[in-house]
Amino acid sequence: MSLQLMTYLVVGATFAVYIAIAIKARATSTGEFYVAGKGVHPILNGMATGADWMSAASFISMAGLIAFNGYDASVYLMGWTGGYCLLAMLLAPYLRKHGKFTVPAFIGDRYYSNTARLVAVVCLITASLTYVIGQMKGIGVAFSRFLEMPYEYGLFIGMAIVFVYAVLGGMKGITYTQIAQYCVLIFAYTVPAIFISLQLTGNPVPQLGLGSTMTDGTYLLDKLDIILVDLGFAAYTAQKGSTLDMALLTLSLMIGTAGLPHVIARFFTVPKVKDARFSAGWALVFIALLYTTAPAVGAMARLNLMNTIQTDEVGSPEGNLSYEERPTWFMNWEKTGLLQFEDKNNDGKIQYYGPGEEFAAKAASYGWQGNEMVKVDRDIMVLANPEIAGLPNWVIALVAAGGIAAALSTAAGLLLAIASAISHDLLKSVFAPNMDDKTELMASRFSMAGAIVVAGYLGLNPPGFAAQVVALAFGLAASSLFPVLMMGIFSKRMNRAGAICGMLAGLGSTLLYIFIYKGWFFFQATAMLPDNPANWLFGISPGSFGAVGALFNFAVAFIVAWSTAPPPKHIQQMVENLRIPN
Repeated sequence: MSLQLMTYLVVGATFAVYIAIAIKARATSTGEFYVAGKGVHPILNGMATGADWMSAASFISMAGLIAFNGYDASVYLMGWTGGYCLLAMLLAPYLRKHGKFTVPAFIGDRYYSNTARLVAVVCLITASLTYVIGQMKGIGVAFSRFLEMPYEYGLFIGMAIVFVYAVLGGMKGITYTQIAQYCVLIFAYTVPAIFISLQLTGNPVPQLGLGSTMTDGTYLLDKLDIILVDLGFAAYTAQKGSTLDMALLTLSLMIGTAGLPHVIARFFTVPKVKDARFSAGWALVFIALLYTTAPAVGAMARLNLMNTIQTDEVGSPEGNLSYEERPTWFMNWEKTGLLQFEDKNNDGKIQYYGPGEEFAAKAASYGWQGNEMVKVDRDIMVLANPEIAGLPNWVIALVAAGGIAAALSTAAGLLLAIASAISHDLLKSVFAPNMDDKTELMASRFSMAGAIVVAGYLGLNPPGFAAQVVALAFGLAASSLFPVLMMGIFSKRMNRAGAICGMLAGLGSTLLYIFIYKGWFFFQATAMLPDNPANWLFGISPGSFGAVGALFNFAVAFIVAWSTAPPPKHIQQMVENLRIPN
């Protein structure tokens, strides 16, 4: 059976399952639409949280970043997993105890202000829309290759599938769909990793294969370092970026994780506060299955790519892949525009090497005129890895289904968070408090449909790799929502003026910094300065600035709060009650 037919069958079967679940679990009330009726079992909720959490950035892009950035990309592993621990310990149980549907609802109640609620809605929509762009990029990449259609068409199909099961099912439908999507994505991620680890090291456990020896007795990471250095690239295991930027990016990802509204909303779906803690623990187990596999997938994918193009002696003209003899997988990915080659010296071979000074002189003596792999999109590495390794078609089709499942699951959660903020926190709570349940449910569905259209439009023009876009979203959540949630739970002195000023300062400073280097709506053509380390303030990248924005948020909030009247007594008592177990 051909790869394309196999992919259509596997992906089509998973889509049929998702839609069937959405129809069966159709939301009939606002309680079911927003929080699945608060009746989801903790283990099932942990699995759904894992799918909600492990987006296209985790499944498709994170291992790609690890493959090309090596040691430096470890910040994504540390930041995202560490942040989930913060969320589980410091926020989730307390927010579940408060009992409201959404993050802006908690902020509005805690800071006794509709203005605070409105500012929180703006922060939520800004971070969630940025995040969903990365999911749309992942959907488009997966469709464009495996269903052999343009990126744009793949994006539109993904939007249509999300529209059916998210608008129809709400949180109830999304929860049970995400459980199915978790099973698909984790199976799709680990099976190829096991095959490739066996091929390269003889060890079926990828996590152990990463530190194992290959058939020639060389450790896998040592082998990768040797090949990259010999070709003028930096060593895979060497630190290449600044320590300050890595530390701030890790912190930004951690506190951004803890401030993401679509993940927080998952803890409103369980019956009790105790269940929220159990859900968090189970979710961490399910997440760890993928996150501990990602470093092995990234390293093995880079090694296989280098060995494909450098077929014999490393760094010799005779060892380069002939363009006429390039493998099928190479030609397939060229069709997508995500992999591009340019024969700069017209010798019919592919020269793939780095900017290292020592190798540059050697390359010049061969008559080479620069790196001829002019584009290797990081987001293709996980999806292309099974093809590069020559695995069976059913494994390749499974990876395609897993990548799409990861993107769809997170996109649905984000879109629901946006729709809930608009329908419940803006319309129902502020502008139309007398709205009945049926009208609010209809408004929620229209809000989600509008959010899908906007997300699709922005997904057509993504500002970078999926994980890079998501890092910006985490920075926005870190600088705006995390501080105000933390202060709302652990500081009785924090008042509405401090919270509002803090959110505006954190979000405003981070958006300004991103716009300087990424442009308006993250379009590079409108950026004020080129996005490179030479122009960054103190070497801090746009994706890392969320941690600085969070510091601005905390500082401004406390200065304003201590300069104005304290919160009313009943609000201080509410904060006290949040922290006291029942």
